[in-house]
Amino acid sequence: MATIEKIQESTLTLEEVGTQNEIVLYNDDVNTFDHVIDTLIHVCRHTSEQAEQCAILVHYTGKCTVKTGSFDELKPQCLQLLNAGLSAELI
Repeated sequence: MATIEKIQESTLTLEEVGTQNEIVLYNDDVNTFDHVIDTLIHVCRHTSEQAEQCAILVHYTGKCTVKTGSFDELKPQCLQLLNAGLSAELI
């Protein structure tokens, strides 16, 4: 008589749970595309393509998340966007 042994293995996966904050940029009737793009490149370290896509999204949809990360990382960037005359919010 043969014995069959079954082994059940379980794996526990831990996920890092953290709060991701966002900088949301809003459309306005004051700033030019060039100013928005240049500011996103300088402040958020976007590539020119990223900055242009964000500017287009903001123009057509009214808002766009331009950066995600921790609150402490994003707060100075959001303040720089505001100081540059853009409409932005840290959420």
